Amino acid sequence: MNYKRLLISLISPQLAGLFGVLFTSSAIPTWYITLEKPFFSPPNWLFGPVWTLLYFLMGMSVYLIWQQLEKNKAAVNALYLFWVHLVFNALWSVIFFGLKDIALALVVILIIWVMILWMMTRFWKIDKRASLLLTPYFFWVSFASVLNVAILVLN
Repeated sequence: MNYKRLLISLISPQLAGLFGVLFTSSAIPTWYITLEKPFFSPPNWLFGPVWTLLYFLMGMSVYLIWQQLEKNKAAVNALYLFWVHLVFNALWSVIFFGLKDIALALVVILIIWVMILWMMTRFWKIDKRASLLLTPYFFWVSFASVLNVAILVLN
């Protein structure tokens, strides 16, 4: 086990989430609370724990791929894809909560959704466990995309 890689793998997604919180925390009580939301919108307190868990699963997933770097050349591109995807993940909060641009945020979340599918496909070929660890993330982003559409339509 490479503890340095594990630590980087687990901390990096959490840092991306914390970056998003910089834009989210001030917008929730001032802007987000004023938006019309669909009946299926979860309570605000649920997002933090869910994202913390998802970032942990992402970290474990990327760690498994990183461990294959020396054995599998496909791991290099898979790692690049993960890091690029993580930038888009962090940007969504900036765009939705920081810029308050619901339409552009929808475009970004759809890009994230496609990138997750792409990652899952690539990861599957390298380490099936890494791909499966992304399954909850895929379903949550699918739900979040629908929520993003509904908020856009309602507002």
